[in-house]
Order: sequence, then C-alpha cells, then structure tokens
Amino acid sequence: MGLVGEGRSLEWFASWDMPLLAAYGFPYARGAALDLSADVMAFFFVFDDQFDGPLGQDPARAATVCRQLIDIVHGASPAAGADACSAAFADLWARGRDGAHPSWVARTAYEWEYYFATQAHEAIGRLRGTPADMETYLQVRRGIAGTDLPLSLSLGERAAGIAIPTTAFHSPQLRIMRQAAIDVTFMCNDVYSLEKEEARGDMDNLVLVIEHTRSCTRDEAITATRREVDGRVERFQELALQVPAMCRQLGLTGPELTGVATYVEVMGTWMSGYHAWQTQTRRYTSALQIIPSTGPGYFDEVLGT
Repeated sequence: MGLVGEGRSLEWFASWDMPLLAAYGFPYARGAALDLSADVMAFFFVFDDQFDGPLGQDPARAATVCRQLIDIVHGASPAAGADACSAAFADLWARGRDGAHPSWVARTAYEWEYYFATQAHEAIGRLRGTPADMETYLQVRRGIAGTDLPLSLSLGERAAGIAIPTTAFHSPQLRIMRQAAIDVTFMCNDVYSLEKEEARGDMDNLVLVIEHTRSCTRDEAITATRREVDGRVERFQELALQVPAMCRQLGLTGPELTGVATYVEVMGTWMSGYHAWQTQTRRYTSALQIIPSTGPGYFDEVLGT
C-alpha cells in the first residue's frame, strides 16, 4: 500500500514486529482475520508517526487531513492519487465491514471517527506546551491512541467471530470493563513511550499529567500511574465475576453466553498481549536511537497535507 518505503524505513518498521502484536493481542484470529488484525495495527503506528513532525504542530492542517479520512468512514472513496494512508485505510475499512453485523459497523465507524478527530486536539496540546488536567487528558488520550481505543477490542471481537447481544454489550459490567481495558493499555503505554514522547513535546502522557498537576517527582508520577493501572485491573477482575449472573438474568443461552464469555477473554488477552509486545518491540526500546527527536518521527511522509 506504500505505507513504508525501502531501506532503513522498512528495517525500522519490521523491528516493531506487528505480527507479534497481532498474535499476542488477537489469539482468536485466523486467516483473513489475522491478516486484518496485523494490518490495522501497522496502520495505527505508521499513521500516528505522521504527526511527529510539522503536521503535529498545526491543529488546523491536522483537522483538514483527518476530515478526509473521516469522510471515508462515512462512505466516501479516496480521491484519485490519494496518499498512502487514505488508500490503506479505505482498504482496511472495507475489509473490516465485509460480512460484519450492522451494529458492529455503526459503533466501529464512530470509534474510527473519534480516533481521527482527536489528532487535531493532540496537536493543540503540543502547542500549549504543558500537560492538560486529568479529565482533558483522558478525553484526548482515549481518542488518539488507536491501539488502546475500543477499536482494538472491536477488532478482537470481529476476529473471534462472536456476536454479543446488545443488552449484554451495554450492561454496566461490560461497559466499565471495556473502559478499564482501554485505559490500562494506554496508561501502561504512557510509561513505556515516555522518553520518546517527552523528547518530541507530546503532552498527552499520564506520567507528565500527574507530574504537572500534582507537582511531584518523576518517580512519584510513575508510581501513581501504576496505581491507576492496578485499580482498573482489579475493577476489571471484580466485574468479570459478575458477568455470568448478569447474563443469566438477561435470559441469555447457548451461543449468546459463549459470545459474552469470549468477549471477556478478548478484553483480557488484549491487555496482557499488548503489554507483552510493548516490553519487547524496538519501537519503544530503541526509538530515539533510530529516529532522533531533532527531526520528524518518521522516515517516509505518507499522509497527504
């Protein structure tokens, strides 16, 4: 699709090991579903890096670029000669929708829209130059982190081939568990990517937010971040124990019960799988050695401006 060039660009991309992330994070995926999972993860990271440069310092330009991708979400086709990101996303979105239940398509379309729209707000944060308050941070961070969004959980749901009854999907238990799984993933990521993001002026990082709002040391902020993660993991586990009784009260049977139980596993394996991958990938362990903060955070410009 042209998202990655040759030479050092290809070597850097390959070192992230997207197949490993897909294997860890989506253990139910097979065949075309596994291909799609790996390809969506690759798109997220390549796309994200395009904002580690001039585009990420210009909220208006970022908004314009992302509106084009949002249009694709809602049915537009990429223009002739479209940039690699637009062409790749159109391909991913078409493959993801193919054969999917209309309710899955509707909520996933909103998740993609949220992801693209918040890129401009991250750019605003960079211009501000200081971390936001916790509430603002959470609203932006839950959007910009594609791999930590409901999108990844929706992709896992699709890969597992399950259909979750809407009454269960929107139960308090699953809604809170879903948010906990999302938060745990990006909060852990904030610790592993801290050095890379701080060097590039990214303000939407939980460690920086806590350090700034509480006027504490870096070590204290990291400890507080761990407490935020631990609390959400405990809550997830606590609610998981309530899910079977909730399903019985709703009268779910057979495949419906299996689907909900599998979805709980999908959320859990995503948290653990992403964490396992991020402790190994060179994307975080070698980022500043490969792409110094003195220039753009990418080798190839693949997003039209």
